[in-house]
Amino acid sequence: MADQGKGRSPARTGTGKNVPAKTKTKAKAKAKAKPDFDVDGDSDKNAVQEFLAPVAGFGVTMSTLFRPVVTEQYPFEKKGTYPRYHGRHQLNRYADGLEKCIGCELCAWVCPADAIYVESGNNTPGAQYSPGERYGKVYQINYLRCIFCALCIEACPTRALTMTNDFELAGTSRAEMIFEKETLLAPLRSGMLAAPHPMIEGTDDDDYYRNEVTGPSLDQVDWVRERRPDDETLEAAAAAAQRAAQATVGGAE
Repeated sequence: MADQGKGRSPARTGTGKNVPAKTKTKAKAKAKAKPDFDVDGDSDKNAVQEFLAPVAGFGVTMSTLFRPVVTEQYPFEKKGTYPRYHGRHQLNRYADGLEKCIGCELCAWVCPADAIYVESGNNTPGAQYSPGERYGKVYQINYLRCIFCALCIEACPTRALTMTNDFELAGTSRAEMIFEKETLLAPLRSGMLAAPHPMIEGTDDDDYYRNEVTGPSLDQVDWVRERRPDDETLEAAAAAAQRAAQATVGGAE
């Protein structure tokens, strides 16, 4: 056994002491041939090129100074957004003023950030807020969570929820960033009648979903006038309903 140990090759011991002399000579030659790194100079450039290198850098800066100014003076000068920009949400209405939201909660279920909270309520003959059986009684969007992915828009079956171009959503507290239904609900346009009020006589949910309702009827105006005579939308809604009735009569003749 002792004779086998003595017969091992010294070059395979793995220690630096028995490395062949030829290998050591090559390593020393490579070390001498490698130049020292100079952080202040460039070995590939001559003296003139090294002198002009900072001038080239400042040339980029100087050329930029003479270009047109692109700074936007926000908020004094506001630039418009693209038509399909995903901004603040909006709960829409039908032409007669009823709300499109039916409280199905699909928008809340599909939201990946859990930013939407919906509670549905039942419509009654004396409090009809939307076509059908239910409406969105409570609707909240937490804009501290919302990522503006628009998945809620795709999930809405009645096109009640859309996104506007409004992007100014800053607030001074966390509570201000939770938008309630009153804030999200679209304003009443001229001729719309404020809800609650019944659906147009002779129509059903499908008529509303197909956007066949073009405005309030005289029966709806009379219903609101009897129960809310001080409603601010009565005058414009009555005029719109009267024009629609006259147009219907004229078309029939």
